[in-house]
Amino acid sequence: MKRLSAVWLAAFLVLTGFQQVYSQEKPRVNAEFQPEVGQEGKDVVWVPTPQALVDKMLELADVKPGDFLVDLGSGDGRTVITAAKMGIKAIGVEYNPDMVALSYKNAEKEGLKGKVEFVNGDLFEYDFSKATVVTMFLLPDINLRLRPQILEMKPGTRIVTNTFTMGDWIPDDTARAEDESTYWNTAYLWIVPAKVEGRWKLQPSGEIVFLQEFQMVKGEVITEGKKETIHEGKIKGDEITFTAGNVVYKGKIRGNTIEGTADNGKNVTKWTATR
Repeated sequence: MKRLSAVWLAAFLVLTGFQQVYSQEKPRVNAEFQPEVGQEGKDVVWVPTPQALVDKMLELADVKPGDFLVDLGSGDGRTVITAAKMGIKAIGVEYNPDMVALSYKNAEKEGLKGKVEFVNGDLFEYDFSKATVVTMFLLPDINLRLRPQILEMKPGTRIVTNTFTMGDWIPDDTARAEDESTYWNTAYLWIVPAKVEGRWKLQPSGEIVFLQEFQMVKGEVITEGKKETIHEGKIKGDEITFTAGNVVYKGKIRGNTIEGTADNGKNVTKWTATR
């Protein structure tokens, strides 16, 4: 941990001095290369995620066939390899060409030749917008630099990190690997929320005003001139739940339309809002 922190500031100061470099060919394996824990990289030093935590991260993300996983800062390839063994399409992005070559070598040992991809490039330049799952073991300042891009991803995209968080964006879930022999045993999950901030017109009449901070929402529901404060409001991907007065609202967000149900404890009715 001390080693990791020691290069944090230095890595940040040199970020702007590097340009994107992508290799169109697999880097050749350097027979003499042996990765060392704590070796310096472009933005972070390399500390491998324990396999127990890799497994826990993928479990927390609820990965399944049909997902597309991108591992940012993929190191020796273990997260991508583990996902591929589960039938998941996975790509690793790694700046160190020797680590990329090692990743392909490790994948081949697992019988995954031709079934995984590792990109030798800068994670800040790589377009991972199509991923349904993003995994990473990066420092907090790197996470914060990536956060705006992550929040623009499709609602429902799952982001899982090893140890480090996203600042004031509270995780949706947390899990701990059953491996007390290492400090790196905590996984955090965020689910990219749909954007609902603003005024919505209730059908056939009324209005909802949403104030949003990441996946948390507050505001008010206005019907027949009466205002009810929203509380317990939360967005999970494209699903929203909140309470106003004695009514529990649930809805599915589809762009500029929300459709769902309203339950007052006696009756359940349908509701629609547009903006």
